[in-house]
Amino acid sequence: MRDLLMIPGPVDVDADVLQAMSGPVPGHLDAGFIATFGRALKRLREVSLAPGAQPFVVSGSGTLAMELAVANLIEPGDRALVVNTGYFSDRMAHILERHGAKVTHVRAASVGSAPEVAQVEAELRGGGFKLMTVTHVDTSTAVLAPVEPLVKAARQYGVLAVVDGVCATAGESFQQDAWGADVYLTASQKAVGVPPGLALLTVSTRALAAWKARKAPVASVYADWAEWLPVMEAYEAGKPAYFATPPTSLVCALDVSLGQILAEGMEARFERHRRMARAFRAAWSALGLRLVPTSEAVAANTLSAVYYPDGVDATLVGRVKAQGVAIAGGLHPEIKTRYFRVGHMNRVSAGDVLVTVGAIERALHAAGHRAFAPGTAVAAAQSALSG
Repeated sequence: MRDLLMIPGPVDVDADVLQAMSGPVPGHLDAGFIATFGRALKRLREVSLAPGAQPFVVSGSGTLAMELAVANLIEPGDRALVVNTGYFSDRMAHILERHGAKVTHVRAASVGSAPEVAQVEAELRGGGFKLMTVTHVDTSTAVLAPVEPLVKAARQYGVLAVVDGVCATAGESFQQDAWGADVYLTASQKAVGVPPGLALLTVSTRALAAWKARKAPVASVYADWAEWLPVMEAYEAGKPAYFATPPTSLVCALDVSLGQILAEGMEARFERHRRMARAFRAAWSALGLRLVPTSEAVAANTLSAVYYPDGVDATLVGRVKAQGVAIAGGLHPEIKTRYFRVGHMNRVSAGDVLVTVGAIERALHAAGHRAFAPGTAVAAAQSALSG
């Protein structure tokens, strides 16, 4: 019997998604696969709530999705504003600088907080930025950025808005077209509910126009939209095309998972993630544990980042695994050894929440943290789920 996978990605995936990968490998120019890929592209647009956007599905990781955005929109000397909430905001800045951008950070006041929208607006008001990036949920801190007002502010000042949704897409509320985001990027292995291996983007017409107007060629051949756009357009039109061989089995899995997401309904799915997160937060409170996010307003619904209590260290992760549940240790370099992370996205159910909370309760008790009555956290989570 395998452990319950409750890390912040890759996540447990549905049996039908795995089934879609388990058949004979389809050829990338097979008529059936062309239809599947075309449908997946249309569904990705729907999941991002971006009817006017151009979807891209490319073999690679979330980091490639970040680079696919940056490489096409930044030219050497362009100014970029990074709304910085943690480890992956720093990674975005690194990619921007590698492509020649002059980067300005608006940093959170402390680890676990998000910059104030007014701070970001003040920088945007100064002018001169071509692009602003926001990490919707930073996987290192579980901080949820105030994406909607930030994206709308960027649009007000004529700045392209790139939103990193790797740990958010299909789990956190987001409306690309309505809010005016120019690129929403993600990866397959988190709330999208597919094994790792796909970089996913939905790109606005405004971003495509900025890309077409660039003076210098894109530095990376593999990341150049010029290579991928004809392929995406062809597959969506039901025609064969080729630049680099797509991971055909993964694309079949993506199509199934996106279909499941849309069948659940985006608002229902966002609410389910909020409900699971509320149950976990009730459990952390019952256990006397403190979250890395400094307030409820910036606490993500797709994962929890929780400080170890006094007297407990990173061996807790192994103790929880011994109870049959896999969780993750810390990632942010400033606090890496002081906290653990629990993913609760994609198909996570009320039963998964209760099993996970129970395992953590028992592991904490074994580690010497006994400032709670046994069963208290499970009861708190159950009450939140029933409310």
